[in-house]
Amino acid sequence: MSHLFSLVRPFSRRLALAILSAAALSGLTVAGAHAAETLRIGYQRSSTLTTLLKSSGELEAALAKQNVRVTWHEFTSGLPLLEALNTGNVDFSADVADTVPVFAQAAGAKLTYVAEEAASPAAQAILVPANSTIASVADLKGRKVAVTKGAGSHYLLLAALTKAGLSIKEITPAYLTPADGRAALIGGNVDALVVWDPFLASAQAQSGARVLQNGDGLSSYKRYYLTTDSFAKRDGAILDTIVAQLKAKGEWVKAHPKEAAEQLAAIWKIDAAIIEQGNARRSYKVATVEREGLAEQQKIADAFFGEGLFPKPIVTADTPIWRPATQ
Repeated sequence: MSHLFSLVRPFSRRLALAILSAAALSGLTVAGAHAAETLRIGYQRSSTLTTLLKSSGELEAALAKQNVRVTWHEFTSGLPLLEALNTGNVDFSADVADTVPVFAQAAGAKLTYVAEEAASPAAQAILVPANSTIASVADLKGRKVAVTKGAGSHYLLLAALTKAGLSIKEITPAYLTPADGRAALIGGNVDALVVWDPFLASAQAQSGARVLQNGDGLSSYKRYYLTTDSFAKRDGAILDTIVAQLKAKGEWVKAHPKEAAEQLAAIWKIDAAIIEQGNARRSYKVATVEREGLAEQQKIADAFFGEGLFPKPIVTADTPIWRPATQ
């Protein structure tokens, strides 16, 4: 294992167990060697475009023309996924929230940005029960707030509190998974929940919760696709194909929202109407990464360092960016 969980304080023991569990469930090995024609793709439940490409077989068909075979490995969240990428157990990471590469970099991971999904600030939000007396972020002072540590929603919470003149020390954070956070909100065990789609739309539908604050003006909420430094240098033609397929699928989802939601509903076992609502808030506009577009990554890094989540400051511009051969 690398030092992803040993260097970033809050994730030490828990993340180590999550990574080992995810690796076991995915059937991964600790070995780095693999056949040149095999591409191992890691993804998570919120990896919409990758999920659709896996289901349709389109990406596998496109890569088969390059004599590349694809294997798929699902993870419960972005941090274990990038740990597997850093340790050589997967070759390519489907989209993770903007905060996740920052945590990986803070732990010394050697990763490369491949592509991004354009900003989707409304696709994550702070929710409160419909009958809550909380009317503004300032009203969260002294309240218990569920949030997933290290997720994009974690940064949204920090940014919203800062704008309201509060620090995270003036609330009681409950670090929970989206599913556990939703249950806590519905059960009255927390006063607010910070979460992203499709979990956001699901929580709204199931509990009638209302949006107190989304990411507008606070957090762009981009999602990034990554690979290892060595893979980026060695297999650019494969990355060209992946990015082209992701772009096309993102355009298809926005042009066919109902059909896309129905396909995902069959896979995720979530009501299609909920998925369609969540998808409407995601851009799904895939493009290669430009250095100037990563400006918010440094803000995220500084915010987490300020909260003591990183042992030292990091410079996000140090992370390499893959460039297609045509650029």
